[in-house]
Amino acid sequence: MKYPLTLTPEQRVRKAIRMRRDIVEMTNAAGSGHPGGSLSAVEMLVTLYNEYIKHDPENPTWIERDYMIFCKCHITPAIYSILARVGYFDPATLLTFRKLGSDLQGHPCRFHPIGMEMSGGSLGQNLSIATGVALGLKTQGKPNKVWALSSEGDLQEGQSWEAIMSAAHFGLDNLTLLVDYNKLQIDGHCEDIMGVHPLDEKFKAFNWHTLVVEDGHDFEQIRAALDEAATLKGRPKVIIAHTIKGKGISYMENVAGWHGKAPDHEHLGLAITELDALENSLTPAQND
Repeated sequence: MKYPLTLTPEQRVRKAIRMRRDIVEMTNAAGSGHPGGSLSAVEMLVTLYNEYIKHDPENPTWIERDYMIFCKCHITPAIYSILARVGYFDPATLLTFRKLGSDLQGHPCRFHPIGMEMSGGSLGQNLSIATGVALGLKTQGKPNKVWALSSEGDLQEGQSWEAIMSAAHFGLDNLTLLVDYNKLQIDGHCEDIMGVHPLDEKFKAFNWHTLVVEDGHDFEQIRAALDEAATLKGRPKVIIAHTIKGKGISYMENVAGWHGKAPDHEHLGLAITELDALENSLTPAQND
């Protein structure tokens, strides 16, 4: 199946619930992982992979595909979930996350699993790669787009700003960066550790088209920003989405401690109960 598709609002909500189940179940089964930042990126990934990125899971090296480069690569529970749920591999393998011999390691490796365009680990590196891919495509006159997902923690690294400067210098309007701006990292509040505020003004100063999404969990706000970004030419584009770390699991929301801690069985049960309640609240039409 080739993407993008058109989803109904109800389908988007259900896909987000499914991803959140995957994230808590995977990290629980592994006994490790990064649920907090995975949960904050769910709505953006559902929107991108289903409705905006041009790709074909049945032909992952399709020459006409867009390129998705992850800069915040520790959110592999979310990355692997969305790849599985759009058809790159069997979702049943998600519970092999972080197991010896599994393709689903804690940080991603290129083509392991299929659908991963780039390896990643240390923050700050992969925006440079996304910039290089976009430059290569533009130099060759190819229409493929490059998408990247970063975070404010990722943007604390100097190499990111070299990439941001370069992307503007070369006029890479085939590059769209989304920033999962959840305000927290493993050691606490980002502004207490290495402040990046005001991100919008910084990107504007670096000559990027800059859009701000006030609620990065609102599908319509995300889609409106992506639609507007598609009309902007001549410069790279950034969408800064204000999000909530741990979104969708009440005891994880806005708690830095859930950045890199897996839920135990008790906490998993609480999470599943909340997700069940949300799913059961959908109307019959939404459950079709």
